[in-house]
Amino acid sequence: MKLIISEKEIAARRIAQILSDNNAKEEKVYSVPVHSFSYRGTDFKSIGLKGHILQVEFPPEYTNWIKVPPQELIDASLEKKPIEKRIIQALNKISADAESIIIATDFDREGELIGYDAYDLLRNKYGEIPVKRARFSAITQKDINNAFSNLEKLDLNLAFAGMARQDIDLIWGAVLTRFISLSSFQLREKFLSVGRVQTPTLAILVERELEIKNFISVPYWQIKTVLKNRNGEKFDSFYYKKKILDENEAQKIFEKIKDKGTVSSIKEVNRAIKPPTPLNTTALIVAASSIGFSAQKTINIAENLYINGFISYPRTDNTVYPSSIDLKETVLNLKSNNDFSNMIEAVISQKNLKPTRGARKTTDHPPIYPVSAANKNELRDDEWKLYELIARRFACTLLPEASVKNMAVNIDINGLKFIANGSTMLSEGWTKFYPYYKHIEISLPDIKQDEELEVFKKEINAKKTKPPARYTQGRLVEKMEEANLGTKATRHSIIQNLISRGYVKGNPLEATNKAIAVISALKDYASRITTPEMTSELETDMDAIAKGEFKKAEVVDISRNRLREIMKILIDKKKEIGKAIKDGIKDDEIVGKCQSPDCDGNLIIRVSNKTRKKFIGCSNYPKCTQSFSMPQNGLVLTTDSVCKTCSFPIIRIIRKGRKPWDLCINPECPSKNENYKNNKNKKSDKKTD
Repeated sequence: MKLIISEKEIAARRIAQILSDNNAKEEKVYSVPVHSFSYRGTDFKSIGLKGHILQVEFPPEYTNWIKVPPQELIDASLEKKPIEKRIIQALNKISADAESIIIATDFDREGELIGYDAYDLLRNKYGEIPVKRARFSAITQKDINNAFSNLEKLDLNLAFAGMARQDIDLIWGAVLTRFISLSSFQLREKFLSVGRVQTPTLAILVERELEIKNFISVPYWQIKTVLKNRNGEKFDSFYYKKKILDENEAQKIFEKIKDKGTVSSIKEVNRAIKPPTPLNTTALIVAASSIGFSAQKTINIAENLYINGFISYPRTDNTVYPSSIDLKETVLNLKSNNDFSNMIEAVISQKNLKPTRGARKTTDHPPIYPVSAANKNELRDDEWKLYELIARRFACTLLPEASVKNMAVNIDINGLKFIANGSTMLSEGWTKFYPYYKHIEISLPDIKQDEELEVFKKEINAKKTKPPARYTQGRLVEKMEEANLGTKATRHSIIQNLISRGYVKGNPLEATNKAIAVISALKDYASRITTPEMTSELETDMDAIAKGEFKKAEVVDISRNRLREIMKILIDKKKEIGKAIKDGIKDDEIVGKCQSPDCDGNLIIRVSNKTRKKFIGCSNYPKCTQSFSMPQNGLVLTTDSVCKTCSFPIIRIIRKGRKPWDLCINPECPSKNENYKNNKNKKSDKKTD
């Protein structure tokens, strides 16, 4: 019997179904599904894991935060502990008769390490067992049969690179998190998470937040005229200086505008809009953010689509289709979907399919593309939305470019230069089938050179310069990639961790006071932690492990030495860092204004000296005794929101494994009354009817 080990149960089942022509039989071993079948005259068993079945941890003697100084963790030995005991029991039982093992996990660092850990566990129990790797980029009949017909060696360098990341991230995260949390007395659920990649990523957001907070708006004036051509058609034009910083100057220009103007020049330029490049992981996250998906949600849905055989592997840097992909066949596979019929006809009507190419070419996986047809009725709404985006993006990489005519009309009004701009789509090309691309059509009427125009209306508008925009999750992923922070497989989870720890909120992402306090303190006393350079160097070193140029132990030792240098600086400035953080996060404790009449205090999060329970109380205590209970479990974040029903402050609760939820602190809020909810629902139903 040959044993196939997959990363997840659904992948194990699908591989068994494909190889057995749907004749696999399922049994439960310690409640874990195992699929048995025959393939080319050989008996197989297929089992799925739940990702990692082993976890890197510090030995038990290092778990006490108070007794063990953080710096001692740097050189501590690490242990691998089982975290999926039933799966390990099942693996051990069915492997007793295995003559060889085939690793069929995702082909990347993480997947190779997951497979290697399972293999190594069995090898330690039963001795050396022959092992092969089934490498594929899509779970389709064609790809799976091809992978199992051309088995490869397990990529140990790739697995060891994954191990190095595990060790390095654990050491850095534990040491820095403990030090910062202990220094600022932020313990238990309030601990301050700090990490090798997380912290420089957070620094990007904090830097932007400080730019916004420190931004000083500058007033400016804009002058606009509404003009009429010879046919009485109206259009807008603007004074060529879009921002006039002096009000007196603006007023003088405005007063100089007369009733007539003349077209002094017309410039027309036809511009090509090239089709989009193939999707890699970063581009997928950016594209999906335009339809309201977070980075984490995008990856989760993409993984489901991949495992169910609808798209190719979603963790890739590649933006160039390999020659092994039959593009025409892939397009024709989508033809059964009526939603895409016009788009597919447009693609296959071309004589030659010449796809666009992105800047990055790798050989591990192709760009993300649809590998089989899907229909709305077989996918959830959010799965369909992402699948449709991927399918349309793929088709559009094969379609002709669009073209736009841009027009700039210069108008002379009493010696003043005004400009009217127009933009008209000449040929829709690929944009016809890609609703995520928006072209703003600005129509200008028929205007001729030297034509006299009537000034129908003139306006002078006072405006102010605006601060830079906050980063969306998609844009932050792009910034992380530019700075070589994290990998295609980790960036979305880093952002999610920043959200769950209360460092950022909303989308676009807003850094909280806590985030600003932590990053500001680290920048003042140990700035290297907040910059991407050192993290990027370690990423390069880990890439070198995957290429066989470095040993895992060498890279881990390099990272330990760098961390040791940083800790010397931090320990020397422990008091200053702790004070700076404590002072900086005070505002995050303010829930809102006190609700008692004639009280000007703030409601703040407190902890009872007697019971050690958290509650919300007035800052003017004991003069004001207003207080509210609050959840004792999970991270509690203050918000700027108030309840729409009773106007009391809203707090946000974050608990591991659950979606964040908002809670009105008023225990007597009508919205918490079941009758109120029922009546509200009835009103809503009537409106719908």
